[in-house]
Amino acid sequence: MEKDRFKKVYAQGSLNVMEIWVDQETGVNYLFHHSGNAAGFTPLLDRDGKPVISPIVR
Repeated sequence: MEKDRFKKVYAQGSLNVMEIWVDQETGVNYLFHHSGNAAGFTPLLDRDGKPVISPIVR
């Protein structure tokens, strides 16, 4: 069985949705925002503008 590459680690809202997803291969965190018919998916950045990276658990 193949493991999913992205894992949802945080979710907030139902009509105005914000989620954080982690790439299980690189550890990079992504922010997903959905509102109505619009949505966006972008790397989550720290205060220095660098991607937030979580430890990879295997």
